Amino acid sequence: MATAPTDTAAPPVSGRGRSVVRVGLVLLVAAGVVLVWVHGRAIIRAGGDLHLRGGAVLTGAVHPLVSVRVLLPLVVAAAGVLWGPSLARRLRWPWLLTVTTVGAAAWAVALALTSGWGRLAEPMTSKHEYLADVGRVHGFGRLLSTFVDSVPVGTPGQWATHVAGHPPGALLSFALLDRIGLGGPGWAAVLCIAGGALSVTAVLVTVRVIGGEPAARTVAPFAVLFPGAVWIATSPDAYFAGVTAWGVALLALAASRRVPGVAHLQALGGGLLLGLSLYLSFGLGAAGFLALAVVLVQTRSVGRVVRVLAVAAAGVLAVAAVFTLGGYWWFEGITVDAQRVRDGAAFDDRVAHVHYFFLANAAAAAIAAGPAVVAGLAGIRGRLLWLPLAALAGMAVSDASGLVLGETERIWLPFLVWLLPATASLPPRSHRFWLALSALLAVTVEVLVRSPW
Repeated sequence: MATAPTDTAAPPVSGRGRSVVRVGLVLLVAAGVVLVWVHGRAIIRAGGDLHLRGGAVLTGAVHPLVSVRVLLPLVVAAAGVLWGPSLARRLRWPWLLTVTTVGAAAWAVALALTSGWGRLAEPMTSKHEYLADVGRVHGFGRLLSTFVDSVPVGTPGQWATHVAGHPPGALLSFALLDRIGLGGPGWAAVLCIAGGALSVTAVLVTVRVIGGEPAARTVAPFAVLFPGAVWIATSPDAYFAGVTAWGVALLALAASRRVPGVAHLQALGGGLLLGLSLYLSFGLGAAGFLALAVVLVQTRSVGRVVRVLAVAAAGVLAVAAVFTLGGYWWFEGITVDAQRVRDGAAFDDRVAHVHYFFLANAAAAAIAAGPAVVAGLAGIRGRLLWLPLAALAGMAVSDASGLVLGETERIWLPFLVWLLPATASLPPRSHRFWLALSALLAVTVEVLVRSPW
């Protein structure tokens, strides 16, 4: 497959000038995050109820947990910083994708293990998570036809918090694992970690199609040492990220293909995955920005754009038809879920501080994205620019909904991985510096903040 020429170079200004802009933007964002953190603490001290669990990245108690286990992510980070850029340049493309996937998974696992050897699967055992209700699934049709009945606050047999807050696709995924003999928190953790690791692979595939292979090779080490990996092991949102990312990647591949049959299969596959993502999380409807971006920037042929989007839409509608015929109507689900959020614990108090959440959501996302991404955003241009722009648009829609009140460091993982292409604009001589800074941020957050994910 022919790849597009790299078009991520910064405008013609001096190298020192570009470096100043990058560092200045990172410092500005860092200052904003600190101000949001101070503001949140002030609200809590004044008696405000933000109703965030103790491990939320901006409001959780700072509780350092330092042991010999912290050496594990430090060793992985050192290997990524020292050898990542050179390996990314030398490895054959299939091997690079394999190494990136394994490396991303290893990084997420290494970070999680700093809190204890039993920590990896522990988040999946929470009473708020999907596994708490897996035993209640007694058939696809029965679940779908009765799902919304147990969503409203206070109803008999109310679903666990995360089950009630999402469409039934996520619960069905974990129930399916259980039915095929892979039940329990360990296998659920494997699904989440695999989804997170495969999401960054999908991003690389898409970057190669849109921005060229050199750009994808530049992004690869940053995709491995992604600070958001703190919330990949083990948050179901990482699984959602993997499904969504490969849906977008398949659409990018379809738009670049000259052979109609192959393009149609890829577009259909992308549509099916994006359709499934709608039944994993309501917020992933905003992933439509990413789907449109990768198709529109990849071809100037109106006919090809229409064909790819039409076939992808058929895939989305096929998934919707299965769930609808089973008895679950997506639009009813999102309406009931929105009302559930409004009726939930401390919602009035949280809405009273909605201005804080607008800023805190963005600040938490900035921490998960990391300084390398922020620095890269200062210089990225050309067709690759549309990937982070589409991701930012998706997060902006989520923020503006007023229904996402905190925890965006994990909730927005499906969008945050699409900010990674910004690192393609970083000059080679600075790669190790930005890699080290991003890895250090991730380790610091993991050591200081006791996250429930």
